[in-house]
Amino acid sequence: MRTQVGIIGAGPAGLLLSHLLHLRGISSVVLEKRSRAYVERRVRAGVLEQGTVDTLVEAGVGARLLREGLPHHGIELRYGGAGHRIAFDKLVPGRAITVYGQQEVVKDLIAARLAAGGDLRFEVEDVEVHSPESEPYLTFGGERLDCDVIAGCDGFHGVSRPSVPDGVLEVFEREYPFAWLGVLAEVAPSSEELIYARTERGFALHSMRSPTVSRFYLQVPADADVAQWPDERVWAELKARLETVPGFELTTGEIIEKGVTPMRSFVAEPMQYGRLYLAGDAAHIVPPTGAKGLNLAVADVRVLTEALAAFFEHGSPELLDGYSAACLKRVWRAQHFSWWMTTLLHTFDEDDPYGRRLQTSYLDYVTSSEAAATTLAENYVGLPFDRPHV
Repeated sequence: MRTQVGIIGAGPAGLLLSHLLHLRGISSVVLEKRSRAYVERRVRAGVLEQGTVDTLVEAGVGARLLREGLPHHGIELRYGGAGHRIAFDKLVPGRAITVYGQQEVVKDLIAARLAAGGDLRFEVEDVEVHSPESEPYLTFGGERLDCDVIAGCDGFHGVSRPSVPDGVLEVFEREYPFAWLGVLAEVAPSSEELIYARTERGFALHSMRSPTVSRFYLQVPADADVAQWPDERVWAELKARLETVPGFELTTGEIIEKGVTPMRSFVAEPMQYGRLYLAGDAAHIVPPTGAKGLNLAVADVRVLTEALAAFFEHGSPELLDGYSAACLKRVWRAQHFSWWMTTLLHTFDEDDPYGRRLQTSYLDYVTSSEAAATTLAENYVGLPFDRPHV
């Protein structure tokens, strides 16, 4: 069996890459170890940057996103007993975020690929990368897939990155001394926009997935056990951290999902070796505070699509050779923003009164300076990039 691009992973990165390549007349096969049902219900990110929305719409997979997604033109920073709105509509006119679950993006992309006759293979076992430096091919479940290029879109724990020989990649990482307890609840949002709350008890985030489903996050110890967080404790802690401004009352309801997410910053560079190209979480991880994970994956895929198109259509390798360097500029900008948001809004065990006062002082600066608020806003909605050629 042969294809032009062998893609490992049927998350947003792998599926979008396959779809964009199809629009350029380039063949691909997507291999995924999980079932279709699993990847379509796996709850992950939910905040899409303006550029991500534009990419999906222009690629013809944004109809449901435009119909059901929730555009937001600001977020609230809540601390010290007051809320402060960062107004995207004023600070970065014409750009916004859209709340639309990652699993919904995956459903849309799978439907589009299958409708176009795309080759998606789920529940694939024992995927291995071979000869990425010269004549790449993949093996899986006793089969062999020859390809010109391999795209590793299989996440942090996938097989792509470990297939690069020792000593080729330089790794930069940071582990944070806390985690997020994520909660999905069948309850209408208590706010029209996202709330980022910093309190002495720890960080909390009020988000949403639809007009009837809310998403919440609580800062918890890094070794937190979800079994130690019954519903009553979750709601009590959310109320303590969010009901800190006059007149705000958190609406409670049935919790349908809980999970603990570790907080990590990670970059492996370069994002390529031979004809193996890493995209999304396979190459980099950001703490979720800045809502950058899915959006960085889309940005990687845009760059890789153009590079592959130049390679297959014109025989030009220059863009492929420069893939990693092009992506890493954006990756490190997002790394800094995510680290900054994380350190600004979370409590640290080692913080003394001086450190806590510094956090408050900087929050005061961000919420009182238009220049500082603009920097936050333009990073949050996503730095502009070239429109995709699809």
